[in-house]
Amino acid sequence: MSRPPTDEEFAELVHACWASLYRTAYLMLGDRAEAEDLVQTALAKTYANWRRVRSIDAAPGYARTTLVNTAASWFRKKGWRNERPTEVLPETGHEPDPSERRAVIDALATLPPRQRAVVVLRYYEDLSVAQVAHALGIAEGTVKSQTSEALTKLRALLGDSVIPAGAIHD
Repeated sequence: MSRPPTDEEFAELVHACWASLYRTAYLMLGDRAEAEDLVQTALAKTYANWRRVRSIDAAPGYARTTLVNTAASWFRKKGWRNERPTEVLPETGHEPDPSERRAVIDALATLPPRQRAVVVLRYYEDLSVAQVAHALGIAEGTVKSQTSEALTKLRALLGDSVIPAGAIHD
C-alpha cells in the first residue's frame, strides 16, 4: 500500500491546479467572487479527505470532481444567488477581463445555472454526456435537453459562426 500524500504535495496541487479550477468555476458561475469561493470550498473538501488519496496523479481529478459536485449542490439550494448588494457596490479588486471571448462569457451569463454548468462541463471541460450527468447528479436525458436548450439560446445571442449547428451531437 502506498503512503498517504503529504501537506507539501497538497500545496503543490493547489499551485498547479488553482488557475484551471478557477477558470472552470468562473465559467460555471459567472462571478469572480463566487468562483473563488467555490474553488476554496472544493480545495478545503479535498484537503479534508487528503489522507484518503492513494495516488498523487489522481489528485487533480479528485479536486475537479469535488469542485463540480460542490457547484451542483449550490445549484440545488434555493436562493444561492439571491444575495446581492442593492445600494452601493464595493470597488472591484481585479483587473478588467482581457479575454477576447467576452461575448461568449456574457452570453453564458444569460443561461440558468444548470444549463450553464452543462455547457461548461460538456464543451470547456470536454466531458461526455454520461460524465456530466454523473457529475451533476442528473439523468443523461436531462444533460441532452439542457445542452440543446442552452445552445439554442447561445446560438440566438452569438450566431451560428460561434456555435455550429452540429455542436449538440457527440
